[in-house]
Amino acid sequence: AFQMMEIDINPLNKISGNLKKGDNNTGLEKSKELLIVEILEYKANAVLSKTIIKKSTGSVSSMSFDSGEGLNESVPPFDTFILVIEGSAEIVIGSNAALLQTGESIIIPAHASNSIKPNGRFKLISTIIKNGYD
Repeated sequence: AFQMMEIDINPLNKISGNLKKGDNNTGLEKSKELLIVEILEYKANAVLSKTIIKKSTGSVSSMSFDSGEGLNESVPPFDTFILVIEGSAEIVIGSNAALLQTGESIIIPAHASNSIKPNGRFKLISTIIKNGYD
């Protein structure tokens, strides 16, 4: 069954608050058009995330970042596709930095150190692919 979760993430990549699970009557409807940039609003001094699809093989999430908010360095075990859908952000992978604008994307390789640095308010779509061999 499809479920949507919303979590607040503080600047230290720790989850704060409770997970809010939707029921069968809430969330995104399958086979319906979506205006993806409107799925998640901004919240003052916070990073918000909503899971759009979650399967054992990976997930798709929408994230909104208030001005000054980002994600500290992490090393994900799987490839991650990042697509900026509003605003801009600096994505740092290892020692390389890329400033992504609305509509631009990048793939963060599995096991690569990375961080997301704000350039004002912005939103992104994160797609994680788990292949089972990493």
